[in-house]
Amino acid sequence: MYKIAVLPCDGVGPEVVAEGLKVLQVACDKHEVQYETVEYDVGGDRYLRTGEVLPDSVMDELREMDAIYLGAVGHPDVPPGILEKGILLALRFELDQYINLRPVKLYPGVDTPLKDKGPEDIDFVVVRENTEGLYAGAGGAVRKGTPHEVATQTAIYTRMGTERCVRYAFELAGEREQKKLTLVDKANVLTYGHDLWTRAFAEVAEEYPDIETDHAYVDASCMWMVKNPEWFDVIVTCNLFGDIITDLGAMIQGGMGVAAGGNINPEGVSMFEPIHGSAPKYTGKNVICPIAAISAAGMMMEHLGEKEVGKAIDSAVAQALASGKLGDLSTRSGVKTTEAGDLVASLI
Repeated sequence: MYKIAVLPCDGVGPEVVAEGLKVLQVACDKHEVQYETVEYDVGGDRYLRTGEVLPDSVMDELREMDAIYLGAVGHPDVPPGILEKGILLALRFELDQYINLRPVKLYPGVDTPLKDKGPEDIDFVVVRENTEGLYAGAGGAVRKGTPHEVATQTAIYTRMGTERCVRYAFELAGEREQKKLTLVDKANVLTYGHDLWTRAFAEVAEEYPDIETDHAYVDASCMWMVKNPEWFDVIVTCNLFGDIITDLGAMIQGGMGVAAGGNINPEGVSMFEPIHGSAPKYTGKNVICPIAAISAAGMMMEHLGEKEVGKAIDSAVAQALASGKLGDLSTRSGVKTTEAGDLVASLI
């Protein structure tokens, strides 16, 4: 019996989470997997009503869960940064979710802006370090608001944080057919921190002689992801670069509507979510594509060890997309959010 925390949060989050849970129920029933969900009132509405973002009592309960399933964070009436730092970053840091895992997979039937590229060309995974780098929050400002203002933002890299991320990526590459791992950095300019990444990568690589290794600077990687995405199998990179290239990855796999991700603590509680935002102008209109949220539910079950449930959800998503019944996946497709969820659930 798995215990899953559900955080629908803001905007269209509750709508897409509802469809993910619909599909999850069908898949788990078919494979006789038992779970229970506990929903938490967290997000912009709660903040506006109570002034609380993520109470300590909720965080304590989340530590005891098997996984967290999240919708979307962001409210038009809440200043930027409050919810993002108070929910997303707080969960990542407090639960030590040190891996951000982003599959970049083009499904049959989904359009990509890349000419002459198909599903056989776009199928890689980005392993992003999730708790260090420029996102550690180290820095400050002096003479703020004056012509002589100085601001600093310091990137923090540790050997422990770097190595555990690199090692996770090598293990993942070993599970995939191509068995290739590419380190993406900017070591030619970011001398100190990325020298640590380069050395850690080389030393850990000696333990994995069956994995082909490669290296690319982040600017070149953006170019190759567009020109030759088939070159990539697994990518490992730092927090900032991972944040950037995974949005590029989402576009080449067909858009935010199909892009799912996980914030992983391999030894603890992990969180899964669609990577799109809360899209407040579409709230309650039943027009948002829920495929990313449904795929996130599949990732969650696979992470929990229920491989057959994860495969069943992924297969149903692939069939639904290949059928053409979901249109162009945009808000103008004419396909309702609930209809998309019903279709995927029917294909389990």
